[in-house]
Amino acid sequence: MAKLPLYTIEIEFGTPAFDETLQLRDDILRKPLKLKFEVADIEQEYKQIHLACYTEGMNLRGCLVLHPQEKGTVKMRQVAVAEDSQGLGVGTFLVEQSEHLSKAHGFTKMVLNARDTAIPFYQNLGYKKVGKEFTEVGIPHFKMQKNL
Repeated sequence: MAKLPLYTIEIEFGTPAFDETLQLRDDILRKPLKLKFEVADIEQEYKQIHLACYTEGMNLRGCLVLHPQEKGTVKMRQVAVAEDSQGLGVGTFLVEQSEHLSKAHGFTKMVLNARDTAIPFYQNLGYKKVGKEFTEVGIPHFKMQKNL
């Protein structure tokens, strides 16, 4: 499949671009599990880093959230790629860009909770499973990490 010309930008909490990424995350990650965003969940993202991936014409293709943890560690969460862009390299590009951004912010380790179906994707990008399987939002997950 042909690769899309992509670019990423850091977006501000509460902006129209943030709302657009929230909608994508809801469509891809929440609705299939019959979950809804709660106001308290969204409010907690105020000081987190929001990264959006676009094609030409500001066409949103994917997004993720980076949540600073203890010193040197950042947690990647809420990775979502538009359904019609899955398998086109958008997720890989977005994760790689988030790693570059995290390094620029001084982080040395990325952690994440991966759905069991996403384990091979993250392993191909150098992430390693840590610990045992656990259930989050009703589905199996593994904690994964990578030194940046």
